[in-house]
Amino acid sequence: MTISRRALMGGATVLAAAWSGGARAQGSGAQGAGSQTRTTGTQATATRLPRIKIGVLSDFSGIYTDLLGPGGVACVQQAVADFAPEQHGFTVEVAFADHQNKPDVGSAIARRWYDAEGVDMVIGLPNSSVALALAFVTAERNKACIGTAVTSMDFTGAQCTPNTINWTYDAYMLAKALGTETVKAGGRKWYFITTDNAFGNAIQGETAGFVQQAGGTVVGNSRYPIGATDYSSFLIAAQGSGADVLGLALGGTDMVNCLKQASEFGLRDRMRVAAPVMFLNDINALGLPLTQGLLHTNSFYWDANARTRAFTQRVLPRMQGAYPGMVHAGCYAGTLHYLKAVAALGAAAAKASGAATVARMKEMPADDDAFGRTVVRQDGRALVPAFLLQVKTPAESKARWDYCKVVTEIPGPDAAKPLAQGGCPLVKT
Repeated sequence: MTISRRALMGGATVLAAAWSGGARAQGSGAQGAGSQTRTTGTQATATRLPRIKIGVLSDFSGIYTDLLGPGGVACVQQAVADFAPEQHGFTVEVAFADHQNKPDVGSAIARRWYDAEGVDMVIGLPNSSVALALAFVTAERNKACIGTAVTSMDFTGAQCTPNTINWTYDAYMLAKALGTETVKAGGRKWYFITTDNAFGNAIQGETAGFVQQAGGTVVGNSRYPIGATDYSSFLIAAQGSGADVLGLALGGTDMVNCLKQASEFGLRDRMRVAAPVMFLNDINALGLPLTQGLLHTNSFYWDANARTRAFTQRVLPRMQGAYPGMVHAGCYAGTLHYLKAVAALGAAAAKASGAATVARMKEMPADDDAFGRTVVRQDGRALVPAFLLQVKTPAESKARWDYCKVVTEIPGPDAAKPLAQGGCPLVKT
């Protein structure tokens, strides 16, 4: 679903005009990438209180637009509204920009934000390659960075920094339940179609590991460039491989297009389709007839419990009816916990050191309506629970967005890769 930018901004005429006139053209290159901002609170308080500035860095024009994009901005704004920073002695301004899924563009935006525009924390980062580049820039400038759509295990592993947190999921979490349970159910031979980037490689690697641990095998793999539109040769190769399971290590509109073509080829009748990375907006785009029965792992589902439903009802007016998925929820929860740490540390100290703010986030337990109570580990991984979900049949669904049922819930510590195995140099033995 495409979200109206004007509705997303909650009727803010100035910002809506800026979006329609400038944001689509922003970021045409590393030097020209731009951002649009909105300040929460009144102008009077803004002149008296210190200001914290948050930048939502995402894809606003490509395959991950619906995954995070405008919906992520809406959820960051909801966190600011729920926290009411003026009551804690500071104001908050929210900026956003399009990284175009290019690490150099994302890095250039972050450097300008940090050096010239007063941004204190960046959140979002769909696309692991961009996220890994941002981790370096953020540590270099001693700011804070929260990933809510980062798949690569290196983000909290070999390339972890004192300035970064991964909130929502990673390849290990997405792969563990799905790979193990699918093999147990009889899907022993796997063929993967994989995005040829850090995201796809991480998903395939982790899923294949769990498949093999459970007694299954990987019989083949096709890699493709991000944003491809024709998957016919890959699907034919998968069909001829003798595999029982088609593993799709891809996301965004790539997932949507590949699943549509798999259905056209009749693969849904011959093979099980396992989608380690399946999001609520993907199911909405494809429809239940194409996705029914698919197992996938998410760390948030809007109808999981009373608190997730309460959060969803609060944020819906900002999203023009599109329901939040786990990446949107990660933007909300990560921002809320960051603001709590700023309040505990003091705005001036938080602005002076992103590492100190992230350290305080690790010291404080988190608690929000999207994920409940959790903690952030030494390596920066937020130990949020994981849900193994199954897509409902059209007959089971009672309304639009009523798409999934919870098969099982995995506690946060069990859903995350063991700390000692991650390779993060910050981890103290």
